[in-house]
Amino acid sequence: MAVSDETRLSVLIVNVNPGSEQEFLTLAARLNATLERREYCVQAQAIRDERVRSCFYLVWQWISPGTASQSDDDGEVRELTDGLRRVGLVTQAVDGARLRKPGEGDRDRGVAVQWDRRGGTDRRVKRSGTGPEDRRLTERRLAPRRRGEPAADLVGAARRARDQAEARFSHFKVGAALETTEGAIVTGCNIENATYGLTICAERVAMFKALSEGHRDFARIAIVADTESPTPPCGACRQILWEFGGNLEVRLASLTAETGAYYLEDLLPLPFDARLLKP
Repeated sequence: MAVSDETRLSVLIVNVNPGSEQEFLTLAARLNATLERREYCVQAQAIRDERVRSCFYLVWQWISPGTASQSDDDGEVRELTDGLRRVGLVTQAVDGARLRKPGEGDRDRGVAVQWDRRGGTDRRVKRSGTGPEDRRLTERRLAPRRRGEPAADLVGAARRARDQAEARFSHFKVGAALETTEGAIVTGCNIENATYGLTICAERVAMFKALSEGHRDFARIAIVADTESPTPPCGACRQILWEFGGNLEVRLASLTAETGAYYLEDLLPLPFDARLLKP
């Protein structure tokens, strides 16, 4: 596809809930027909992933970035897309139609710089070959995200992990629970050191622990601290989470309630990663 066309392509990944396939197909057909009928899209189609039968890709080629924006304000389109979210987990994989230069347009999530939303290391390493490693990365990129357990369970795991924190100097205990795309939960807590510089945060403990156990694909992380206001990860943790987890969902909580939910690209909008390294 020509470069000019790449900026007009959007792809949604929909992991359909068990028993909801027919409802999804009906909604997708209506939505695609509406996008074409109202001349927002040149072409709109739904494609099933033959490896994972409950996973579908909605591929929309917009007439222009302007028609993509117009569709956002269309009540019928919004109603149909909301319906998709009721029958499955919807992930934006490509949003080229809304590409902006830094500083242009709104500062909504992902608008200032629209990164490719592939997860993990593969979203940052450019490859052009067809060797085993390239095929492995392609398979990871296309793997659907698992719906996982309710967020409250992930937060609960982070609260329990916090109890194990070694915070004898700051007395500021933090717990983290990292969920893989397969639904496994790996926890971590902050561990302080008398030299301070060797202290490691809960988020990095969880990520390093998960990597050491063989996990490579992650969906979200919960972080718990004894504070009323949200306690987001520090800069070092954001870098590590981005490097190995991609655009994770980040859920923040206190000992009694959730205090915020973000995506990592919101917390680290202009990341340094392997794309910036010269070959």
